[in-house]
Amino acid sequence: MTAFILVAGAYTGGWVWQELAARLRESGAEVHPATLTGLGDRRHLAGPGTDLETHIQDLVGLIDHVDTQDVVIAGHDYGIHPVLGAADRRPDRIGRIVHLDTGVPRDGEPALGLVPDQKLRELLLDEAEAAGADWRISVPAPEDWQRWGSTAGIPDDALARLTRLAAPHPRGALRQPLRLTGVTAQLPTTGVLCTKNGSSIAAIEAFAGLGDPRSKMLVERRVTFFELDTGHWPMLSAPDELATVLLKAAAGDGYRLAPAAGERPAHLRPFLLDVPKRPRERVGHLDLYLPEAEGPRPAVVFVHGGPVPAGVAPTPRDWPAFIGYGRYVASRGAVGVTLDHRLHDLTDFERAAEDVAAAVERVRADPRVDPDRVALWFFSAGGLISTDWIAAPPPWLRCVAVSYPVLAPLPNWGLADTRFRPVAALRTAGALPIVLTQVGRERAEIAATVQQFLTAAATHERNIEVIDVPEGLHGFETTEPTEETRRAAHDSVRSVLDHLMD
Repeated sequence: MTAFILVAGAYTGGWVWQELAARLRESGAEVHPATLTGLGDRRHLAGPGTDLETHIQDLVGLIDHVDTQDVVIAGHDYGIHPVLGAADRRPDRIGRIVHLDTGVPRDGEPALGLVPDQKLRELLLDEAEAAGADWRISVPAPEDWQRWGSTAGIPDDALARLTRLAAPHPRGALRQPLRLTGVTAQLPTTGVLCTKNGSSIAAIEAFAGLGDPRSKMLVERRVTFFELDTGHWPMLSAPDELATVLLKAAAGDGYRLAPAAGERPAHLRPFLLDVPKRPRERVGHLDLYLPEAEGPRPAVVFVHGGPVPAGVAPTPRDWPAFIGYGRYVASRGAVGVTLDHRLHDLTDFERAAEDVAAAVERVRADPRVDPDRVALWFFSAGGLISTDWIAAPPPWLRCVAVSYPVLAPLPNWGLADTRFRPVAALRTAGALPIVLTQVGRERAEIAATVQQFLTAAATHERNIEVIDVPEGLHGFETTEPTEETRRAAHDSVRSVLDHLMD
C-alpha cells in the first residue's frame, strides 16, 4: 500500500485536500493530509517563533508515525519547502517527492523567493523589515488569491471556502532559508505542472535544452512529469484528475525529458533558410550584419526571448536562428542587429528592457544606419519587452514584429502589476505597423495571450499583419524546416523590410 502525505501551500491546511483524499482512499491508498503549525485547525499553536523548521518537524513527526514504508510526499506551493526539508531528514522513508505546481527550491533559498508575484514579494519583504512587523502575513482578499497562482477552474463555492478557512501564515516560515544536505536530489521525483498557471512540459524541456547546469537533474531517469489543464489549485479545481496523476506518479509513470543521445538542442539546429554569409561586426553586446549597399541603411534589431540563464553558452546572438535572420536582412539591403540582453530570470524584464533601449540608441548612432528607419523584432517571451515601443512608438520606429510571442504575462510569472503588457499597450499604439507571426501548434497558455492581443487590436482598430503558420511550432526556424515554415520566414522578413524601405 502507498501512503500519501499531502502538504498544502500558504494559508491553507489539511482541509484543502478533502476531495482529493477521498478519491485516493477509494483507490486503496493510505492518505495523510498534513496541517502545519499555525494553519487550519492548528492556527492557535503558532507564535512569533514559528518558522520553516517548525513545519519541517511537523512533517518529520508525521513520517515517523506512518507505518507504510512506501511514502509519497507531495508539496504544493509553499508546502514544497517543508516537504524537502523533511525528506532530507528521512530519505530512507520517502519513495517519491511530488512538486505540485511549484518550483524546485535549493539549499539556502527561502520560500519567499518563490512567491510568484514580484510586487507581492517586495511588499512582504518590506513589511518584514519594518519595525514592529506582525509575525503573521494576513490572509489574501478573495480577489487577491490570483496573485499567488491562477484560480482557473476553482468552483465559486470552493474559492469562497478557501477564503473562509484560510489562516494568517507565519512570516518566519517564508523567510527562513531551506537547508538541504543534497540527499533529496537522489530521490525519485515528479513534477505536476498546471498549464493554466503558465507551466508546461514544453517549457521545462525548452529550459533544460538551454544547457543550464541547474536543469541537469530534470533530465535524469528518476524525474517524471505530468500536466494538468487547470490552474494553480488542482486539489480544488480538478481533484479526480489530480488523484489519477498522483497514483500514476507513485507507480513511477510520467513523462521523462531524457534527450536522445547526441541530439542537438532545438535552438542550436541549423536555420531553415539557406542565406548568404555577410560580414558580422561585434560591438559590445551587439552584432551587426552589414549589407553591401552604400550609405546609411535601415536596420532591423532582433530581440531574443527567455529567460536564458546566465552563463549559458552559446548566448542567443550566436544561435543559428538569430545569425540566420541577421544575415538574411543584410542580404536584402538592411543592417541586421542581434544582441544579448539580461533576461536571465522572470524578475529581469526591467533590466532586459533597459538593455534593448540602450542597444537601439547605439544602433541609431552608428553612421552606417539610417536613424529614421528602424524596426524592432521580438521573439517568444521577448514579446513582453515590446510594450513600451508599442505604447509610445517614436517616429523613427517603422515597424514592430513579434514571432510566436508572449503578449501578456503568464499567470505564474508574477508580472500582473508591471508595465510589460503589450495587450494594454495597443490602446495608444496609433498607426504603428505590427507584424505578428503565430504558430498553430503553440503552447495553449501562450496562444491565449496572442488571442488577447488580436482581440484588443480589433477593438482599437490597430494595424496588425498576421502571418499564420498553422503547423508551426514555437521556435520553428530551427525545429522544423518545411515549405510552410520557410515561407513564413520569407514572408515575415519581406513584410518588415517593406515597412522599412518605403
